[in-house]
Amino acid sequence: MCERIAVNGEPITEDALAAWTGRLQADIERLDASFFEATTAIAFAELAARGVDIAVIEVGLGGRLDATNVITPLASVVTKIALEHTDYLGPTLAGIAREKAGIAKPGVPFVTGEPDPAIRRVLVEEAAARGARPIVPVDTRRPPSPGARLGLKGPHQWHNAWVALAALNALPEPFGPVGTDLPASFAEASVAGRFDVRGGGRWIFDVAHNPDGMEVLVAALRDERPARPLHALVGIRNDKEWRPMLERLLPEVDRLVLTVAPTVPVAQRWVVEDLGGWTTERVIGQPVVFESEFANALELVQDGAATVLVTGSFHTVGDAMARLPAFAPPS
Repeated sequence: MCERIAVNGEPITEDALAAWTGRLQADIERLDASFFEATTAIAFAELAARGVDIAVIEVGLGGRLDATNVITPLASVVTKIALEHTDYLGPTLAGIAREKAGIAKPGVPFVTGEPDPAIRRVLVEEAAARGARPIVPVDTRRPPSPGARLGLKGPHQWHNAWVALAALNALPEPFGPVGTDLPASFAEASVAGRFDVRGGGRWIFDVAHNPDGMEVLVAALRDERPARPLHALVGIRNDKEWRPMLERLLPEVDRLVLTVAPTVPVAQRWVVEDLGGWTTERVIGQPVVFESEFANALELVQDGAATVLVTGSFHTVGDAMARLPAFAPPS
């Protein structure tokens, strides 16, 4: 929980989180706020109290109706559009794009790296209708300058870097602009759980939790070429599009261990019946097992592996890290 709110790389303390929860509890209950709405209010209170110069706020779901959309930012950014949360955002990329572009504000720069021309047009038109200016479509496929380096791994991170650069250049002084080249500081960037290679390459942690994220993960695996055998520990919430995710990952690994992360809410946990034969007739000849006990699965996946990939959700990655002494966060 604390890692959701950080200042200068340091998560909010449990004492501060408890204090803000107590201070805001009456309003949270009066408004019948959701968990994410309450968390957003606590985050804004903490960031304001700490006097941060600038904050990076990530939307929770969609954009137009998201709790974070109460602010007027220095810049609004949509990286790209993928099919996710279709039960809330609709079943089409264009519809999701309109919801995402709902974060655009009058007179505020709007930056997007969406590569599909048709979907980019929807984003631009919606942002324009909301009065955003300037509107900055980013060519994320241009090659980096010679010598440019990123701290984050995977081909997709170059795309993200160009979007981040455009966002920096849209900011007013003293925060921007920063120029046309990727800043040297991008080589020091790191995000826990985003193709996060640890233990000298023995472990890879990635929070891919939808089909688009799994495509990105597969591309990063092919780029990284980890040592084989490569075993994967995968736990995905049952309300996600997990079938195409597993189908995409299976050919890339030498063994697949499916499991349930302990922090996943009970209603969103896999059970054997959910898997519909994924560990039997559908994958005959493929080394796939389902071990519902997370600790056992974590041991099982390491057996005979040169590299272990942990993926499928923030729950799975976080719970695995917490149980591996070398990677557990400080208590």
